[in-house]
Amino acid sequence: MSETERLYQRAGTGAVAFDEGLRKYMLGVYNYMAMGVAATALIAFFFLTNPAALQFAAGLRFLPFIGVLALGWLAPRMIFNGSKAVAHAAYWGYVALWGMLIGPFVAFMVGAGEALAVAQAFFISASIFLAMSLYGYTTKKDLSPWGKFLFMAGIGFLVLIVMNFFIQSTMFSFFISSGVILFISGVTAYETQMIKNLYAQGATEMNERAAIFGAFALYGSFVTLFIHVLNLLGIMRD
Repeated sequence: MSETERLYQRAGTGAVAFDEGLRKYMLGVYNYMAMGVAATALIAFFFLTNPAALQFAAGLRFLPFIGVLALGWLAPRMIFNGSKAVAHAAYWGYVALWGMLIGPFVAFMVGAGEALAVAQAFFISASIFLAMSLYGYTTKKDLSPWGKFLFMAGIGFLVLIVMNFFIQSTMFSFFISSGVILFISGVTAYETQMIKNLYAQGATEMNERAAIFGAFALYGSFVTLFIHVLNLLGIMRD
């Protein structure tokens, strides 16, 4: 029996029904992710039109960043081990924290007349994301061996980003952002295949929570990609 046939058998359905279910499941993942990105844009717009809120958010300094890291660690467990309400709370809380983290920066750039750079960064990020997610979805190559390397690389980049917060080196920032863009491109492909495999391995019993988890993973990758593309554009412009 082929691997595909085994997956269909484990899903307890025929090939056509399985493929249709998979398409609906992935559409749910991307819909949740798109709503998260739209919510982040609305938060940035709120800061743009409310100077007092922008000043308050800027004064929080490290707190949203710490919150993003903490929820990034805890949310997967909350999504799969809690109720649907808990899964939604974890995802939308994560989106809100990212909005608090990058919303003031985006609002500042738009207010300073750099709206074109923000739009360029968004479309470049979207293009990279879509290309790599499509690769992860369609490739027959097993990307699971990438997992350990990507995990270690992620820790390395996190350490470098924290270091550069104190060093404040533009050249160092340029190389970090270039590396992170390559790193997140690989992560996007890896995550997409992982999310697809969740369905094939039996996530059909908990589709909605699996879709929320998928959106959670891909949303974080997209926003990280956007931040570093925007940073590169800013450095090259200057």
